Amino acid sequence: GDLTRRVEPATPRTEIGRLGLALNGMLSQIEAAFEQRKASEQRLRRFIADASHELRTPLTSIRGYSEMLRRGASESREDSDLARRRIEEESVRMSVLVDDMLLIARLDQGRPLDKKPIDLKTIAGDAADDARAVAPQRQITVTAPVPVVVEGDDTRLRQVLGNLVRNALVHTPQQTAVEISVTTEDSVGRMSVADHGPGLRPEEMERIFEPFYRADPSRSRDSGGAGLGLSIVSAVVSAHGGHVKVKETSGGGVTFEVEL
Repeated sequence: GDLTRRVEPATPRTEIGRLGLALNGMLSQIEAAFEQRKASEQRLRRFIADASHELRTPLTSIRGYSEMLRRGASESREDSDLARRRIEEESVRMSVLVDDMLLIARLDQGRPLDKKPIDLKTIAGDAADDARAVAPQRQITVTAPVPVVVEGDDTRLRQVLGNLVRNALVHTPQQTAVEISVTTEDSVGRMSVADHGPGLRPEEMERIFEPFYRADPSRSRDSGGAGLGLSIVSAVVSAHGGHVKVKETSGGGVTFEVEL
């Protein structure tokens, strides 16, 4: 039926009118519930379609190289080594993708986290050291004047900051500085990762935490991943009862801020 239709009369002046107001309020709630369910179903269908597309790529490669071996690549040492190496690489890629999807599903289901007192300052320092190891040409700074201890899952919070830093390294020019900071105010711990790269458009900021979303669709999967990194960030932070937001860096670029 048409859920936009309403009861008339709807006025507080009469008993029948007040009944109409109550019924219209109920109809509005029902309409909102159906819209919410419809949006949820659309997100699920898009997730399944995107996941199938992402899994099809490594599966196609594995099948192709397997057929290459069957057709006689074993007669050529070079072709045989290439086929085996690519099968292994694509299998690893598919395993990582499946693990990421399972993590998001578990967090969405409210699976318990292994919480204990965690110092965000330590996590920030380790994340910066890891980034300097893979990008020694970068200027990567950490601002963490005092320890900031929160109740959280150490492995997952390290994954959050690692994904944010990796995102900055991948999507900005090689000489772009990356700034990590940890602060606390009013019993809220904050971690932020700021870069001074090309930034994001407003419509990209609205969708950046969606699974499989890529702000740059032309970026290859080898360099850009499957588009689950920021979705994992959002899911982990939400599972901790926190919030993550993205905003423009002063002077240009993007800043991701996590509140716990």
